[in-house]
Amino acid sequence: MIEWLYSSQMDLDRAGNCFGLITAVDGFGLPARIELVPLCDVTVRVRKGVLKYLIAGKEYDPSEVWHEKQYTLPGMPVGLSPVAYAALSIGEYLSIQEFALDWFGNGSVPAAHLKNTGRTITPEFADETKRRFKASIANNDLFVTGSDWEYNPIQAEAAGAEWIEAKRFGIGDVARFFDTPGDLIDAMVSGSSVTYANISQRNLQFLIMNLGPAVVRREDALTSLTPQPRFVKLNTDALLRMDPQTRAATVKTQIDSRVLAPSEARELDDRAPFTESQLAEFDRLFGNKNAAPSFGGAAPSGVMT
Repeated sequence: MIEWLYSSQMDLDRAGNCFGLITAVDGFGLPARIELVPLCDVTVRVRKGVLKYLIAGKEYDPSEVWHEKQYTLPGMPVGLSPVAYAALSIGEYLSIQEFALDWFGNGSVPAAHLKNTGRTITPEFADETKRRFKASIANNDLFVTGSDWEYNPIQAEAAGAEWIEAKRFGIGDVARFFDTPGDLIDAMVSGSSVTYANISQRNLQFLIMNLGPAVVRREDALTSLTPQPRFVKLNTDALLRMDPQTRAATVKTQIDSRVLAPSEARELDDRAPFTESQLAEFDRLFGNKNAAPSFGGAAPSGVMT
C-alpha cells in the first residue's frame, strides 16, 4: 500500500492524473486490486459525450479503470498538474483547451499522434495533413476534418518544464506552485520573515494550510474503494511530533483531564503498561495518592461504610 500510494502520488504531482486497471472486485462490486499503468500508455478519449480510456492500444470502459485526478476544471475529463494549474491561474497558458490536448507526456515520444481511423493513408497525404494541422494550430486557427481523424496527445509534462524555464522562475516560485513552503526546502524567501514558537506549530501550519487539501482528496478517493460506513483516514500524527518537553506537557494535561489513560500514554512511547512492582515503587517514592480514603474509626456523618 505504501508503494502504491507513493507511485500514484508521483503521477498526480507530475501530470495531475493517475491511472490503474481494476483487475479484481470484492463482494460489494468495489475494486479489490488496482494495477497502476504508466501515464505514457494512456489516452483519454471523449466522443459524443462518452468517455473511454485507451491503455497500451486497448480500449477500456471507465468501470474498468481507476482514474484519480487533481486540480480539476469544469468540462475537462482530466486533471491538471501543479505547474499547468499555476500557468492557467497566472493566465499565461494559451487556453484550457490547449492543455486538454497536452495533458500528459513523455519526452522520448512525439508530442502527439494524429491518426486517420477510416483508411490507410499514403506518406504524401500524411505530410500534407501534418502541414495543414501545424499551420492551423500555429495561428490559433481552426483545423477542419471529417469524422475519421483522431488526435492523441502524448506530451504535456515537457511543456510545463519549458514554461518554467522560459519564465525563469526560481526555487521559491516552483515551491509555491506545488504548495510547499520555501523555508521547508531551504529556499530563500525574500522580503518575509515568519517565526514560530516551536516546531509543532510550524508542522501544524504546514499540515493544515499546505498538505490538508491533498490529504482530504486522497482520503476521499480511497474511501470510495471501501463499503460504507467504512472510511479511510490517513495518519497525519507523525507530522505533528513535538519536542520532548511539549509532548510531555501535552500528555500530562490529557491524563489530568481524564482524556488519556496512563497505559495509553505509555503505549504512545512503545512502552508496556505499568507492572505491579512499578506501581509499588511509585507508592514508596511518592505515596499512594490513589488509595481509598480511611476514616480511622467511626465514619463521618453521611458516609456509609
